[in-house]
Order: sequence, then C-alpha cells, then structure tokens
Amino acid sequence: MSRTRGSVGAETEKAIRKAAIELIAKHGFEAMTLRDLADHVGLQPGSIYRYIATKDQLLADIMAEHMEALLVAWRKADDPQAGPLARLENFVEFHIRYHFERQKEVLIANLELRSLTPDERRATVALRKAYENELRQILDAGIAKHLFPAIDSGIATYAILSMLTGVCFWYSPKGRLGADDIIAIHKRLVLGSLNGAPRGEAKVIALARGRS
Repeated sequence: MSRTRGSVGAETEKAIRKAAIELIAKHGFEAMTLRDLADHVGLQPGSIYRYIATKDQLLADIMAEHMEALLVAWRKADDPQAGPLARLENFVEFHIRYHFERQKEVLIANLELRSLTPDERRATVALRKAYENELRQILDAGIAKHLFPAIDSGIATYAILSMLTGVCFWYSPKGRLGADDIIAIHKRLVLGSLNGAPRGEAKVIALARGRS
C-alpha cells in the first residue's frame, strides 16, 4: 500500500513500481532486494519504506494491478451483443496485443505467483479466474449455439489462454513477423481448433452447418 500523498510522492511511487517490474522480470523476485530497488530509483535504502509497506506487498500490488487492469480493458473492448465467433476473435486479438505491450508484467504474473503469501495468492488467483471466466462464457455461448463442438469449456479455456499467453514469452518487435501477422495466425489456430473461422469466413461455416 502507498504510504505517501501528493504529486511528488505519487511520482516516486510510480518510479518504484516501474523499477520493481524491471528488476523482478530480469532477476526474479527472490533475487531483488529493497536496497537494489532504492538504488535503482535514487533513494536511500531506509526511505523506500515511505512508499511501500513490504517487499511482499509490493509484489502483490504489482500482480493485482496487472490483473485488474486486464479485466477492465477487456470488458471495455468486448461487445457482449456480438456473436460467439466474433467475440472469440476479438478476445484473441485483445489478449495478444495487450500482453505484447506488457511483457514484463506477464512474465511476473506467470512466474512469481509462487512468491506471494497464501492470502495474496488466493486474491490474485481469484482475479485470474475472473478473467478466465470471460473467455469461458464466450466458449459456452458458442457451444450452446452449436458453433463450437460440445467440449469441456474449462479445459478449452486453459488451453487457449496457455497458447495466447505463451506468445508473449518469445515475441520480439524485431522478429520476422509483426504483431498483426502473429495475431492473424493465432486467430486461425484458435477458431480453427473450434471449427470456427475469422470473420468473413464464419458465415460460410454457419451456412454449411445449416444445410447439414
């Protein structure tokens, strides 16, 4: 929790969070010390406690903020009135693009869950479950409309998220393919695995099923 108020304190706290994300992503949470963090932002070691309660709480806050922001951003990007195929395509693009822009936070969220205290781990897992449930609801809607095969939507949710999030561990802006190309490939992989297709091809599939 923040212990400061005012614009100067807020800017310092923001700098601490940014430095912590850099250090944890690079060295791991256990290897990062508060002295390292203080040095990184130009503070005396004892001064760091003006801005954070504990090292453990700092990690918990970083992970909670990441998941909360992810949920808010997706709900803003989602169109609940659209059909399951269009929503799933939108989810794939949103998830990959959002995570490309936050690769360090993704690394921390996936590798440092083990470093949280039991209470903080439960809270973070609850946020993760809430996000997972957004995808699961899309899959359930598609299954109910016979657009997707009658599979276990929970398992399908985990499989899709593992594939989409995994992209963020190897993607580089300097790589052979750009973000748009990688997103397009993953749309085909995800929708194709569910007997769907990106928009523009979905109507063809729907018509074919209607004639079968």
